[in-house]
Amino acid sequence: MTDTTAPSLELVALTVPESVHSADAADFRAMVELCNEYCRHDAGHDYFRETPSESLPAWLDQTDTTRVGHLARRDDEIVGAALITFPNEPGSKTLEFDLFAHPAHWGTGIEDLLLDTVESEAAARGRSILQTWTMHRGDADGEILPSPTGFGGIPLHDRQTRFFLDHGYSFEQAERNSVFDLHGSFEIVDRLLQEGFEKAGEDYRLVTWSAPTPREYREGFADVLSRMATDAPSAGMVFEEETWDAARVERRDARLLGGGHFVSVAAVLHVPTGRIVAYNELLIGDDRSGSTHQLGTLVVSEHRGKRLGAIVKGANLRRWRDLVPTSPRVSTFNAEENRAMLDINEELGFVPASYAGAWKKVQDV
Repeated sequence: MTDTTAPSLELVALTVPESVHSADAADFRAMVELCNEYCRHDAGHDYFRETPSESLPAWLDQTDTTRVGHLARRDDEIVGAALITFPNEPGSKTLEFDLFAHPAHWGTGIEDLLLDTVESEAAARGRSILQTWTMHRGDADGEILPSPTGFGGIPLHDRQTRFFLDHGYSFEQAERNSVFDLHGSFEIVDRLLQEGFEKAGEDYRLVTWSAPTPREYREGFADVLSRMATDAPSAGMVFEEETWDAARVERRDARLLGGGHFVSVAAVLHVPTGRIVAYNELLIGDDRSGSTHQLGTLVVSEHRGKRLGAIVKGANLRRWRDLVPTSPRVSTFNAEENRAMLDINEELGFVPASYAGAWKKVQDV
């Protein structure tokens, strides 16, 4: 049995500094670098790298979600972190968390100590549903743990898989991380975009913008963002309905822009109603030569089957290559059972890069 009470292992609360350059910011900077190292090891690539400056605004503005961090310190080195996010919606029963331990210190009790802290925090705040995700390399060999959805799976004998199975978490969903080569041919993108316009017809109109969201679209964008919780495939994971309005969109934009991000949105308006019914959102940090991230893509359920997904994806990829020509790739996640969106991605030229496992535990509170 691992000794989790060794004197050299200390658990401390994460201090959120006012600035990454503040005198008290060292632990925050170390936490971000630890997360980068962990993701780089488990995913097998560096596409998810984030800087402290990009991460900090989401910790400073906790209007819509509450973030709490706990760090494991050994001999003055930050060797682990548990980062917990609580929705601030009244009556919420869920929390999401990320658990990180430095690869050089796996199996020394860090993960157990941090997970105990997460579960205690959940109980103290009356949250009965705990959810997290694990990263897995795209070239992993060996036996696969199949997703209960019947689509995809993750390596059964990966360290992170065994850890959550051993601690009573249920594997709920497999997600595919795919990448698109922004420096390659756009011939297929242009063709699918044109086919999408022809299929959709005159009832649908494309609009694009760069953050901050223009005033005339804030309410409509808020509505479609709220639909992510109800319209995206979630398998056995629990995503509680969120309350969105124009003010929340403004706060979200401020956090992203405050971290030095650049954001492009392609959306489709349903002309008869004037409502936004589909969107795709791309984001990149201060380093414009780094990976681009797709924050989200959604076609609301009642407007599916009209190639709106191809329109917003294709239009934003085309726009992005003009706006950020130095970025080499777009990275995105999709549930393996979301064949409609994966079909579009595969047609556009996205290829698998890594995988993620979605995990859930329900505990008494």
